[in-house]
Amino acid sequence: MAKMHIKSGDEVVVISGKDKGKKGKVIQVMPESGKAIVEGVAVATKHKKPRQQGQTGGIIKQEAAIDASNVMNICSKCGKATRIARKVLDNGEKVRYCKKCGEVYND
Repeated sequence: MAKMHIKSGDEVVVISGKDKGKKGKVIQVMPESGKAIVEGVAVATKHKKPRQQGQTGGIIKQEAAIDASNVMNICSKCGKATRIARKVLDNGEKVRYCKKCGEVYND
């Protein structure tokens, strides 16, 4: 299981790939595969077959997983794409913070 620099709910920007420059919110993180699903990024077309009576099938669009190394957090204070670091405060609490401005994230 790999450590992830992003969490569900983080605001991120894509730094490489066909969706480079797009921003979105992290919907799901998969640490075992090192991937993440970001809202509005890597949208794939899926052909869905109706499985039960009364259910409709058709072509739907849904977000596909992208590699977590291709996204970077956006700091809520400075608004820039930044790396996230971890530190232990005096009271023993572990927190994540912005490497550019030092803003501490409440998780």
